[in-house]
Amino acid sequence: MTTHGSQADDAAATGPSSDPAEALRSYLPPGTARGRTTDAVTDAMREAILDGVLAPSTWLREDLLAGAFEVSRTPVREALRRLADEGLAVKTAHHGTVVAPLSLEDVLALYVVRENLEGLAARLAAVRCPPGLVQELDRIQAEMATSGAGGDTAALARQNLTFHRALREAAANPYLSRFLGQVEHAVRRLPVTTFAHHGRPEEVANEHDAIVRAVEARDGEAAERAAKEHMHRAREIRLAMVLGT
Repeated sequence: MTTHGSQADDAAATGPSSDPAEALRSYLPPGTARGRTTDAVTDAMREAILDGVLAPSTWLREDLLAGAFEVSRTPVREALRRLADEGLAVKTAHHGTVVAPLSLEDVLALYVVRENLEGLAARLAAVRCPPGLVQELDRIQAEMATSGAGGDTAALARQNLTFHRALREAAANPYLSRFLGQVEHAVRRLPVTTFAHHGRPEEVANEHDAIVRAVEARDGEAAERAAKEHMHRAREIRLAMVLGT
């Protein structure tokens, strides 16, 4: 799974550029090796979608994208096909391709799936509990505490994904990892992190600690239950934010 490089981090941190082409180009690694153009363009477009630079329902015109990335239309066309396969873009008959929209139904569907998959990941991670896992989870928790104290909700959101990524990697199930990777992509597209909700950073710290302690005890059932409760609460807050309640 592709993660942010320094250039993409800079683009995300400074917000949308006044020049859309420049914003997109910042996601493309300099000096992309010959034969890797399609991969690089796909990765760049994926990150731009996940960061919201390419917002939901935005038309993805091959000619404009090719111009922004300073490449031919061929790698752009292939990138659009790959992103459609990943569910990040939607091809429409006779009209072209758009960034996949996000609806309330999408959010509901996402959290139903996420609750169960994260629960399974926590169960498997607890059963395996590979060396260093508990220490890694506690380290991430300490970083989140620092970010929470400083009110850095963007950092909290990134660190939260790192926490759950560590669990799914410890589960060592390639199918589960693939599905949760897609879930992570979907979560990154949601506007405004749930950490912006009053009191949520403290709640998450407690919910995560329950997961970690269950993993440490190698109690798969308790780990799964804690992870599912954590995701259920996240769903409640997300819906409240979407509905403005």
